[in-house]
Amino acid sequence: MARPVRTIKPRPWMRDAATRQVMRALTAADAEPRFVGGAVRDALLGRLPREIDIATPLEPDAVMRLLSAAGIRAVPTGIAHGTVTAATPKRNFEITTLRRDVETDGRHAKVAFGVDWAADAQRRDFTMNALSLDRQGRLYDDVGGLADLKAGCVRFVGDPAARIREDVLRLLRYYRFFAYYGKGSGDRAARAACRAAAHLLPTLSAERITAEFLKLLSAPDPLPALRMMQTDGVLNTMLPENVGLVRLRRLVVLEPAADPIRRLAALIPRDAGTVADRFKLSGAQRERLEAVLIKPAAALRADRVAQRRALYCWGSSIYADRVLLAAAARPRPHGVRKLLRLAQSWKSPRFPLRGRDLLAAGVAPGPEVGVLLAALEAWWIKGDFRATAAQCRAELRRRLERAA
Repeated sequence: MARPVRTIKPRPWMRDAATRQVMRALTAADAEPRFVGGAVRDALLGRLPREIDIATPLEPDAVMRLLSAAGIRAVPTGIAHGTVTAATPKRNFEITTLRRDVETDGRHAKVAFGVDWAADAQRRDFTMNALSLDRQGRLYDDVGGLADLKAGCVRFVGDPAARIREDVLRLLRYYRFFAYYGKGSGDRAARAACRAAAHLLPTLSAERITAEFLKLLSAPDPLPALRMMQTDGVLNTMLPENVGLVRLRRLVVLEPAADPIRRLAALIPRDAGTVADRFKLSGAQRERLEAVLIKPAAALRADRVAQRRALYCWGSSIYADRVLLAAAARPRPHGVRKLLRLAQSWKSPRFPLRGRDLLAAGVAPGPEVGVLLAALEAWWIKGDFRATAAQCRAELRRRLERAA
């Protein structure tokens, strides 16, 4: 067995009661579980992990039995590929049996389970993802991942072209991992392999591409990775060639928090429907993308009354998106923070009338009720929402009298 390359002080999440319960359950059969993946990277970089993944030499059925014996709910989330989820009240842990690929077709892999940590490391995509950490804080590194993580070098394990042929999604994962962990101009061999395989991206499902690309856009600063993708001929396989990298650069500086759909909107100033179809966005994602890109753009210099009208019509969330995108289209926008504060404090007023009020006033049931109600609401909005319920009913009576 390989020796650990170093020992780190166990992080708080490693000492957490739920983590210790799961790890104790997995060691009951004298097997050595280790933390793998993002939790290890984050531990070495001083970050709090979002997910905790564990690898073990135990086969899935044994993992299920041990978890159940320890009173932990075991869910066979991907048992054909060796993955079981340990569900605790505090968090879920994804537990995967050590394995090696037997057959791959660029989208799926057939695997065989094993007990060899070094062999499992060799089948991982990037060297920094092949690191493993036991519960005492001992770090194992079979492929040089620690040095690469420190250097900001996202490097494939073994031959990059072969790794991409095994799963074409690794091509996009390369740029996504560079967005989060990379420095400089990227690994030359990795980028060459990505360029050569870019034409294979359409063989992947839109759902897999979308999930990966939205994760990339969620990085603190996705611009360096996106520029690399554009240079390498990868970005234009997914988006129009005239993507708005300048708009996105300005947006990243302006926005209070990263948001992948808003950032996607910055990349595509039009054709929201086409892009939504191509990426197979969810209904909610599509509606939001179309709403933030609707013309005309938000008027940053409009007076406070006009801003309140926009807030009422769009809602504070879409309003903030539209303000940020309008600002990102200008080299030196002014007043953006003020408008965002306005959106944050906005409490939408309630139009005083309802359809029943019009019926009570003598309006016959039918389409005319909706038409007149909309006209009255427009009048109320134009008056900056000041009209009371009594004033709105008086306006209703005036309109009915004029129409009589």
